[in-house]
Amino acid sequence: MSDKSYDAIVIGGGHHGTIIAPYLAKAGMKVGVFERLDHIGGGAVTEEGPAPGFRMNFCANWTRFFGHPAYKEFNLRGEGLEYVFPDTNEAIIFDDGSSFLGYAAWSVVDPKTGQSEFNQTNYKKTYEQIKMFSKNDAETYVRLTELYKEKWRPAFKKYRYSPAKPWGVPDAFEELIADPRSGLDPSMQFWNCKQFAHYFFESPELRLLTLRGFLTSAGIFPDDLPGIGMFIATVHLALGWESAAIAKGGTQSITNALMAAGKKLGVDYFINSEVAGIRVENGKATGIRLVDGTEVEARQMVVGDVGTPQLFERLIDGKLVSEEAKRRLETNLYDRGHVWWGTLALHELPQYTAAAHNPDLNRTPRTYWAPKDLAYMEEKYMHEIFLLGMPSKLFCLTAPDSLWDSSRAPEGKHTVLFEDYTCPGHFYSRREWRQLSDEFYESMMAQWATYAPNMTMDNVIGSRVINPVDLQDTHLDMRDGSWCEGSMAGSQSGRFRGAPGSFRTFLKNVYLCSSCMVGGGGIARGSSYNCYKLIAEDFGLPQPE
Repeated sequence: MSDKSYDAIVIGGGHHGTIIAPYLAKAGMKVGVFERLDHIGGGAVTEEGPAPGFRMNFCANWTRFFGHPAYKEFNLRGEGLEYVFPDTNEAIIFDDGSSFLGYAAWSVVDPKTGQSEFNQTNYKKTYEQIKMFSKNDAETYVRLTELYKEKWRPAFKKYRYSPAKPWGVPDAFEELIADPRSGLDPSMQFWNCKQFAHYFFESPELRLLTLRGFLTSAGIFPDDLPGIGMFIATVHLALGWESAAIAKGGTQSITNALMAAGKKLGVDYFINSEVAGIRVENGKATGIRLVDGTEVEARQMVVGDVGTPQLFERLIDGKLVSEEAKRRLETNLYDRGHVWWGTLALHELPQYTAAAHNPDLNRTPRTYWAPKDLAYMEEKYMHEIFLLGMPSKLFCLTAPDSLWDSSRAPEGKHTVLFEDYTCPGHFYSRREWRQLSDEFYESMMAQWATYAPNMTMDNVIGSRVINPVDLQDTHLDMRDGSWCEGSMAGSQSGRFRGAPGSFRTFLKNVYLCSSCMVGGGGIARGSSYNCYKLIAEDFGLPQPE
């Protein structure tokens, strides 16, 4: 006999679990969310650190959740999710003192709704920035901006929030490359990141920014295949088309707003409630069993905000999984997307030497500092990472979020987030990772000071470095510390990503909605939204507005 009973049980209170729960509840279901940790949010969490009185994002930082359909559907602005939208967008500062700064070509004109409009002034500013490196690249920016406005932007939105099409039925990107006016062609589906960077840009500066952008967006390296969708996701960041966005209160504010909306619809959330297994009878899930022995009935369905490792290796009896499915699951790789990640508590924000000639650099939400060495990025960066755990030359991404969100730091003090890439967690022992974390921090600070002389140890109040082992400990499906829950290169992107059967598993009433599925890693991508659409189709529930 069950201790509790729900129409729909959601295993895992990560951000996708908190997205799908209110959709199910709005459709009239009694929903219970069960999370093994002592907090809800998964990758969308903010905690105290790296010093008392400071706040830091543990996993995800750049979110843009105001563009997700749930933002409007559940009035998340009214539930406390507010964004700040700087006009400066993304910058890169090179070791020779040169720099590039992109301004938002589409500025958000209504913070409440996220509505944006084309900004001619910002567009011209970005053009002039690119022109400093290459007149041809500046003209390419003009051409690509028009293509993005007319073709790429609508296709990108349609693709992100539509369930994957079956093979043979063109999806939004396949329709795009079939359009002779799109500026793309079918062969580009099979290009690697380096080919995209070389085809569209001639200057080493724009090529470097694009290649680092593929790492930011998907955790993939120059020789990996990104696909059309990830190319568009990357180039829109590199060229600064869409407005950057800083969530007030950190990424946790997304989770808090979704939970507030869910609670109003009757969703129950349980923390410290690890699921030991899914009960299955006659080929159908009937509920879950918690580690403490509690039995919970699922009257209609079980939805997993978990990855394939947990579902198929821990939560379901392996005897129920076909040999073909097991072989397919073996092809899911976790060899990409491993980061050095963390936050510094500072007395003052970085003051970059390059800002003497490009003043807005000190007020840019996403700022890279990097060597102007294209050959190193293309030929040595990844190899050093996999051999040594870190590159000798960092391509570091930083975010001075406290500049726009005062809740991150005490008055007069600041936080800056940082990110660069490393190797899979199993390459080193825990003790070795602790030592490597110290070495990375020392190397980062030494290199950072060559770009911003005030970035000395005297400026640091506190620091926290998160390595792949730290990430895997708290996020079981980020195997080896892969933030994207499995490589997003090549055949692990698009309709091919995730479990056999995609959102629908081999059990008719068990679904997967996590970042391991179509949509991929990252906040505001469409996995859970599209999973709900298929559930609604299967159970005759209302489709989302």
